[in-house]
Amino acid sequence: MLHLHTLWFVVIAIFWVGFFVLEGFDFGVGALHMLVGRNEEERRLAVSTIGPWWDGNEVWLIVAGAGTFAAFPGWYATMFSALYLALLLILAGLMARGVALEYTTRRDGERWRMRWRWALTIGSALVPLLLGVGLGDLLAGLPINHEHNFTGDFADLLTGYGLWTGVTVLALCLLHGATFLKLRTTGAVRDRARALAGPLGWVATALVLGFVIWTQTITSGSEVPDPVEVLALIAVLTAALLSSSDHDGWAFTASAVAIASTIGSIFIELYPNVMVSSTNAAFNLTVQNSASGGYALKVMTIVAVIFFPVVLLYQGWSFHVFHGRLSGPDDETGAQTPPSPNVPPSPRPDSRHSAA
Repeated sequence: MLHLHTLWFVVIAIFWVGFFVLEGFDFGVGALHMLVGRNEEERRLAVSTIGPWWDGNEVWLIVAGAGTFAAFPGWYATMFSALYLALLLILAGLMARGVALEYTTRRDGERWRMRWRWALTIGSALVPLLLGVGLGDLLAGLPINHEHNFTGDFADLLTGYGLWTGVTVLALCLLHGATFLKLRTTGAVRDRARALAGPLGWVATALVLGFVIWTQTITSGSEVPDPVEVLALIAVLTAALLSSSDHDGWAFTASAVAIASTIGSIFIELYPNVMVSSTNAAFNLTVQNSASGGYALKVMTIVAVIFFPVVLLYQGWSFHVFHGRLSGPDDETGAQTPPSPNVPPSPRPDSRHSAA
């Protein structure tokens, strides 16, 4: 019989996977927009591809944190106290990119725009890097005592496995963003995204391979990777192979599967723990010793069953509505310059490139 605390561990893992799949291409576009855009119009075009979704996608992160607080208060308390400084940096990165997306085009000054462009680039790269380090630390282990209190300092967060996981997640987000730009744009921006996607795909493949090997080492598992880890390798390799082709839809799908299976494998390897203690395995936080009471979990389950499908339907509908490509002013389609990302653009389909 599936216990509610196990069910909620799965639900929280789904929230994290959903966040990285959906917000991952936002991070990638934000980090790459100055590389694929050589002038202000092209940069606006690149950023406008995420205009309808970027703020909504961040809700998945909020729900993941809120779900952890409600379902596993012990996990929430220890994790947030251990990662406090890192979470402040993540919050600063989220604020920087959020403000940049809203304010870059509010004034015409070149210095004004470039400052916010760099804020968007740095914030979009910093957040997935630090979140990846934090998720890796959950599995690698942190100094936690018998009272489930974090006893280390900021340096203890910089574990080798955590840093590798952070770099891997960042590379996957960059690949995800490049394939998304290929899928959503035309002309010079698409060509540059295609040129970047190939090298990013091979770098991400090497990092995921190292991630899988290292994960098997620290978890003392079998020498054969789990099926989800194998899927991550196959998906990222497929994305790398397709990134230089015109199969934009399949390349984006492969990168989405790669990032989903990579994040999902962390939670699969972590269970039944939620945080590993490097001090003593007896001090590990588990789904049993850090969960809320049965009544709270029952109420949360009822609410989730009602509202989670609604969220998924809304998310799917929004992608259906804004599924077309965006064209810049210099493209053959003659489309006008896209609006700023705080105003959802009206995508114009382009028949020159297939979406899949």
